Amino acid sequence: MASCKPDGYSLQKITAAQLPILDTIAKIDSIDAMILPYRSRIDAVLDSTLAYAPNAISKDDGSYNTTAGNLLADLVLERANPIYKSRTSNTIDFVLLNHGGIRSTISKGPVSARTAYEVMPFENYIVVVELPGMAVKSLLSFLIRSKRAHPVAGIQIVLNNDDTIHQVTIAGGPFSETETYHIATNDYLVKGGDNMGFFADARAFHQTDYLIRNAIIDYFKAVDTLAPKVDDRFYKRN
Repeated sequence: MASCKPDGYSLQKITAAQLPILDTIAKIDSIDAMILPYRSRIDAVLDSTLAYAPNAISKDDGSYNTTAGNLLADLVLERANPIYKSRTSNTIDFVLLNHGGIRSTISKGPVSARTAYEVMPFENYIVVVELPGMAVKSLLSFLIRSKRAHPVAGIQIVLNNDDTIHQVTIAGGPFSETETYHIATNDYLVKGGDNMGFFADARAFHQTDYLIRNAIIDYFKAVDTLAPKVDDRFYKRN
């Protein structure tokens, strides 16, 4: 009696094709009806008004700091500091985020949770880094060289007309190369994103388990009006 032995099979070829999802694709009524209650609920939550912006808030309305950058950096400092202090007994000295991480202007008018998703579509968490003063010096050099308005809060950087540093103040005191500073940023940047390699010199990293987008939504819920301004946290003297 001959035994039944399956033929041997092996992978011969893999092919791939890009299938674009466009608004020209006809919807399937049965599927659309099934997801309608979920879509309606999500839209209602996302589009519910949380705050109001009397003016547009942009990442392009200043050379060294912007209204959108200042809003994000300030709210990260405000929302993350109590978490960090409760876990470590330390406070955040300053915040550094990245200009490119802001993905949308906040339009004049009602502000909703959907606005937060448009501004910050990434799943980035707030991380606090203990950085020695010499690494902070590299951070300052990076900010000057980058020629971009990376969001900062809790720090003031004043440049001379030739781009040399005139004065740096952190958490209300003068910058010192011998100090260790507690800096709130995001988990993308601590890995060297946007060429911020100075975070590799950190003495410790502390996860807050707090998404930046959730911090934005919580801040929107807590305030009535969003009115950030371009200010003197980073500027060049005439």
